[in-house]
This record gives sequence, C-alpha cells and structure tokens, in this order.
Amino acid sequence: MTFQEALDRREMVATSPCIHLRSKMFWVAEQLGGPAWDEEDGFDCNWCNLTQHVIGPDDAYVNRQSCVPGRSCYRAT
Repeated sequence: MTFQEALDRREMVATSPCIHLRSKMFWVAEQLGGPAWDEEDGFDCNWCNLTQHVIGPDDAYVNRQSCVPGRSCYRAT
C-alpha cells in the first residue's frame, strides 16, 4: 500500500490582502503579496493587526483567503 498525502488545497486569491492582515510569510516573502505569501504550505500563521489575534474585529477568522474586499473591516493595501 502506498502512502498518499491529501491536503485541502485553497484557491489562489487575486485581490490584494487587507492592510491589517499579518502572517509569518510576510517576513519570509520579503514583500506583502509576494509568491511565498500565496503558496499553500499547510500552516496558517495569520493574525489581525487590529485585534492581535486570529479573530478579526468582525468576529471572523483571518487568513489570506478571507481578508478580502467585502469584509466589513477590510482596508486596501
């Protein structure tokens, strides 16, 4: 039997992230929105700079896929 790893892949987001979104990938990618920022590596090390937590001011989780235009606390970069 062969081991097969199955990951839940997320679609790439084309819009710019919220200015309040923070991630460990920000320091790895060296720029906001760089290639490494959008890669799915299986780790969600994100937080909101307003709340300093994984929950944003609108009581929803923060990540690259959800911190986009249309969210009440979103601010363009």
